[in-house]
Amino acid sequence: MKLGITCYPTYGGSGAVATELGIALAARGHEVHFITYEHPFRLPHFLPRVTFHEVNIGNYPLFEYPPYDLALAVRMHDVVLKEGLDLLHVHYAIPHATSAWIAKEMLATQGRKLPVVTTLHGTDITIVGQDHSYHAITRFSIERSDRITSVSQWLKDETVKAFGCENCRVDVIPNFVDPVAFDRARHGDALRRELGHGNPVLMHISNFRPVKRVRDVVRTFAGVRALRPATLVMVGDGPDRGAAEEEARTLGVAQDVRFLGRIDDVAPLLAAADLYLFPSETESFGLSALEALASGVPVIASRVGGVAEVVQDGVTGALLPLGDVQAMSAAALAFLEPARWAKASAAAAADARARFATADVVAQYETLYAEALAGVR
Repeated sequence: MKLGITCYPTYGGSGAVATELGIALAARGHEVHFITYEHPFRLPHFLPRVTFHEVNIGNYPLFEYPPYDLALAVRMHDVVLKEGLDLLHVHYAIPHATSAWIAKEMLATQGRKLPVVTTLHGTDITIVGQDHSYHAITRFSIERSDRITSVSQWLKDETVKAFGCENCRVDVIPNFVDPVAFDRARHGDALRRELGHGNPVLMHISNFRPVKRVRDVVRTFAGVRALRPATLVMVGDGPDRGAAEEEARTLGVAQDVRFLGRIDDVAPLLAAADLYLFPSETESFGLSALEALASGVPVIASRVGGVAEVVQDGVTGALLPLGDVQAMSAAALAFLEPARWAKASAAAAADARARFATADVVAQYETLYAEALAGVR
């Protein structure tokens, strides 16, 4: 198949999933074309059967805000015709599904049928889509997609509740992880020794937006640090990084907290961690938590959204009430006990591979694509 993929190319879970999906599809012999305004952050600059098509946004005095959605639709239309694409797979309902529908309608006037698959990732439904200004166009774009997927059952339920989604079917296809890339054994212990100096390493990776509650990460760590030596490693960057740094200073643990900034290849870092802290306010799935689990790192998380579909409470980690940093600290200390940690680490890696391995999930997408193509012929 010749497939077009559109996603947000910047640091975040949806862009990472879309990019890794494209890479996996290309490895399985498909031809993949990324159509977006910037080179996706996890996409190598050259891979066989993978092409990046940049969306050029004109800057005219008439437009205070250049219409990216229209420029994207035109680029989609052009790439479909030039490259002979079979299908467009867009990640996020707006503007991507909206742009894909426009491109599809343009192609229809030229006698060209094109199925559109839309994957819902979270904030496109739970925040942006439910804003009154965007609700109607979000619902329209979802219903005009030929096939719709969501990354968790929780998100599917939220979509149906928020939009009704008449005459459409939402298939749950979860995010996935490469068992080889996130194999703890292949990375060794050198980085862990460097980061923790022999003490447990707690880790958090995110874009440091308010929804990630990075101050709670620091507070949870402070509760652990009060009872035993440990190091907290914070990976990523964003608007709340300064608040997290200030919280570490206020709680007197700044000397044990390392802010590493944005790092694209997180597999070696996760292999150096003992616990992963994930106190988000909401998550439709939790890709970084899954990558931690695949690396044999138990996850201490808020019981929100789709996280309970990823983390098995008491087995591969702990799910606690939102904002209860004392309970998170206590759970972290419990999972750091050697026997408990070894059991949870093995269970985490095994469960991630059993339920979320790349090959199994990508095969689900291939089946969905085939069905979508059959439906428009």
